[in-house]
Amino acid sequence: MGRKTTHKFKAEINQLLDILVHSLYTNKEIFLRELVSNASDALDKYRFLTQSGQVEADETPLEIRVTTDSDAGTVTVTDTGIGMTRDEVMKNIGTIAHSGTAEITRLAQEGKESLDALIGRFGVGFYSAYMVADEVTVTTRSADPEAKPVEWTSDGRNDYKLRELDEDLPRGTTVTLKLKEDLASQFANDAHLEAVVKKHSNFISHPVFVGDTRVNTVPALWREPKFQIKPEQYKEFYTFLTHDDADPLETIHVSVDAPVQYNALLFIPPKDDDMFGFSQDNRGLDLYVRRVLIQHQNKDLLPEYLAFAKGVVDTEDLPLNISRETLQDNVLIRKISSNLVKQVYTALEKMADDKEKYAKFWKEHGKLFRAGYMDFIHKDRFVELLRFNSSDCEDAEGLVSLAEYAARLKEGQKEIYYAYGPSREALSLSPHLEIFRKKNVEVLYLYEPIDEFVMDAIREYGDYKLVAAEHADLSNIEGGEENTDKPEELAEEQKATLDSLLERIKEVLGDAVTEVRVTTRLSDSPACLANPDGAMTSSMDKVMRSIHKDTSIPTKVMEINPDHPLTRNLIDIFETDQNDPFVEQAARQLYESALLLEGYLDDPHALVGRIQSLLTQASGWYKGAK
Repeated sequence: MGRKTTHKFKAEINQLLDILVHSLYTNKEIFLRELVSNASDALDKYRFLTQSGQVEADETPLEIRVTTDSDAGTVTVTDTGIGMTRDEVMKNIGTIAHSGTAEITRLAQEGKESLDALIGRFGVGFYSAYMVADEVTVTTRSADPEAKPVEWTSDGRNDYKLRELDEDLPRGTTVTLKLKEDLASQFANDAHLEAVVKKHSNFISHPVFVGDTRVNTVPALWREPKFQIKPEQYKEFYTFLTHDDADPLETIHVSVDAPVQYNALLFIPPKDDDMFGFSQDNRGLDLYVRRVLIQHQNKDLLPEYLAFAKGVVDTEDLPLNISRETLQDNVLIRKISSNLVKQVYTALEKMADDKEKYAKFWKEHGKLFRAGYMDFIHKDRFVELLRFNSSDCEDAEGLVSLAEYAARLKEGQKEIYYAYGPSREALSLSPHLEIFRKKNVEVLYLYEPIDEFVMDAIREYGDYKLVAAEHADLSNIEGGEENTDKPEELAEEQKATLDSLLERIKEVLGDAVTEVRVTTRLSDSPACLANPDGAMTSSMDKVMRSIHKDTSIPTKVMEINPDHPLTRNLIDIFETDQNDPFVEQAARQLYESALLLEGYLDDPHALVGRIQSLLTQASGWYKGAK
């Protein structure tokens, strides 16, 4: 057996090892990810050298084996890769590339980064073994037939021992960790290590065994050519990834070489798994580097409004141990994200050609997708993918695109109209939409508060402006049925009385309204409330009040329909007696009824009492008339 020699670690390694040995961080399991990744690299290198004829191949299977000994308190990782010579051991384990002693120490002392981020920044994955081990032994045999096996041993303090072995060991490397006593029960445990391998190294291209069980049985499907993959394979991988037994609504498999290199396999689930919005953190794509998981649910690869997509992204160009902090600022990640967003848009545009399929997507993920109104880079593509229910749809399930709406504009119509409401039933009865129903003009129905922000951000579609129904001027639009029940025009004397009546109603209501005026928007209702000219829509005002927790009743304009029978009766009553108490009673009733329709009436007692009083009087008149 060769002579054992002792070598001092360089100063920066001593400091690093001291940080690792005394680490208080909890994510200690990454040591196995690092050792398995190193083993995979050794196997890849061996395979490359044999394929290029630089090394003669043998029949030894290329694999990684992880074994434990609970009695001895050890974990061993063995590979049949390229192995190392004595000089390579000293070079690979004796230095830290691009490290800075002061920087390592400062980061650790300030506690600003997790330990795996520290490892990632300085490329010292092997030394993570000392987070869990009191002693590490590396036994390796190079593929070079002239090289002797080498044994490297260290307790991770000041030095390491190195010796050449005379025994005939197989090619490859074995790393044995003598676990710290308080961690032996946790890590000298096959079941636990299986879980760790599945979490971090499940898609390593070489077989990984824990004990006698192969752990990584699911292939890295995203690295396979698309034309070789069957639909059932995609389904199997989707189920593995999401634990959803249903078929994905859409599969997005891309392999991109420029402007950045990456492979991605994304799925659009058939159901929204966050219907109540409580799992915002349960979003993001798994980021791999050469099949090794770097970050679970990375939030930077896709914007939040596309976060319904589940899947993986794998790139060769990131360092294996890049830290989370560096990931957020990494130019490559931003380039991948930019390209990936385009890929998702392309898939959605293709899906939109199938109306039934896209309707399923919109029902499940439309609410989240609409948050993309702030993505001005992709505004043109975003707008084309929006869908709305409308007054022309048969029911609340119908969907209309802006393109479809624009294709059937009425003669003289230069605007696209929309209205917000709690339901289709509420909007179909809204006083603000009576003129639209009368003229048979289509209105887009908005049911979600975010729709208001979407419309405000879009503002126009092609040559047409998007206009809230309550702000619309339909005087130039043709169409609609002639109203045969419309009363005769008011005489000049009646018009003067109406003006005085409006002044009296304003006097009764006081500061509750900004003004009382005649409107042309109403046909079936006697009155409604509208925001003052130039103000935001009533629905947007309600959304903003909700955000600011403002429960006060807003001051609005009261609009009166001069052709409604009730208004005509009030004109006659007011003309006879301007102080008739019925005028005041009717004014308050109309105002509170309008408040009720707008959703602002918190206390209905006065309204209900007034209705009962009016019913009592009306029943007496009705009885007398009978």
